[in-house]
Amino acid sequence: MEKIAFLGLGHMGAAMARRLLAAGFPLTVWNRTAEKAEPLVAEGATLAPSPAEAVRDADVVITMLANPAALDTVADAIVPELRRGTTWVEMSTVGPDVVKELAARLGEGVTFVDAPVAGSTDKAAAGQLGILAGGELTGVGHVLVHMGTVTRTGPLGSGAALKLIVNTALLGGVALVAETMALADKLGIDEKVARTALANGPLGGAVGRAFAEDVHFATALAAKDVALATKVAELPVLEAVLEHYKRAAADPAVAGADITKAVEHIRRSA
Repeated sequence: MEKIAFLGLGHMGAAMARRLLAAGFPLTVWNRTAEKAEPLVAEGATLAPSPAEAVRDADVVITMLANPAALDTVADAIVPELRRGTTWVEMSTVGPDVVKELAARLGEGVTFVDAPVAGSTDKAAAGQLGILAGGELTGVGHVLVHMGTVTRTGPLGSGAALKLIVNTALLGGVALVAETMALADKLGIDEKVARTALANGPLGGAVGRAFAEDVHFATALAAKDVALATKVAELPVLEAVLEHYKRAAADPAVAGADITKAVEHIRRSA
């Protein structure tokens, strides 16, 4: 089976890497905080001391990193080490421009795929993510299916573009639910009554996510994702949504917590 290098073991990355390990792929992992790799190493993964060493003998390289800056740092280390025939699958949420810039840096014979994911930690653990894949998937599709359902989105960069669209809808909806619940608070409507009424309306899906449990989408990453979208187009509503998430992420107790905490912050601040 192909040797896989997985770089980035946050809440999502660790769950995704575990799916590949369970499928029997030889797996080398790297994370900036090495301690986060210990559970995977105990299950059979090999820990690399650096990104460069992680990818040196890999057939498939997967990156799942927090933001464009983290990805750029890792790219500086691994691009010189990627050998002909290697496929790099970029699964972070960084936007299509970053994806195209990375692809332009690669040497001849290296295949680049952008395949960000839709879904939270529960879906990652169950192998039920939505994988939005742009570019040429030949030779790597059978790897991705162990993490979820693959949707071919089009040429390179289209997966990253669609991920911005999906996250913008989700985060905008969740912020709207938070503001609506703040209005319910002001008007003295019982929370359970308000939530039930909203859940039965057009915002039903956003209501479910606004109050979800046992999932994780860090508020700081939500702010990053909305910021990526507002750099692409003039989106006045999303600019307001971005301010909500930025203010919530400025609270250290909320920044690394799931966006359900951002909902609480927005309600308190309204």
